[in-house]
Amino acid sequence: MKDTIARLKSNIEQLLNSDLTAINWTHKPSPEKWSKKEIIGHLIDSAQINLQRFVRCTYEENFKLTYEQVEWVQAERYQEADVNEILSLWRLLNRQIMRVLENYPPDRLQAKCDNSKKEIQLHTVEFLAHDYVDHLEHHLNQVYQTKI
Repeated sequence: MKDTIARLKSNIEQLLNSDLTAINWTHKPSPEKWSKKEIIGHLIDSAQINLQRFVRCTYEENFKLTYEQVEWVQAERYQEADVNEILSLWRLLNRQIMRVLENYPPDRLQAKCDNSKKEIQLHTVEFLAHDYVDHLEHHLNQVYQTKI
């Protein structure tokens, strides 16, 4: 878990210490693709859901918690939001995830929940935390690509 937390912290610092003014936050490569603001918005939605999973797994197991990513990004209206507000919310949510994971009860790291939309797929907290950071890195790479 320490490596996962360190990766998360490094990714937060890397984005927030990069030249954010060089990123074209509003450009949409096509109508059905997300802008970089919407990508960060999607990461906010992912952070909110995963934070709930991590917290709930401290005291319960085998629950289902999913979300509809496209619909959430549309409903949250990230494209119209101020990019600094979006980045602040993203940073704060990820700091909270780090705080929860840093203090996770060792006897609950193997607790499982279902994050699938169709067939039941139970995953441990350790798996979900690692997968969360992999997902975050994938989307941050999209943000870093093709600056202005």
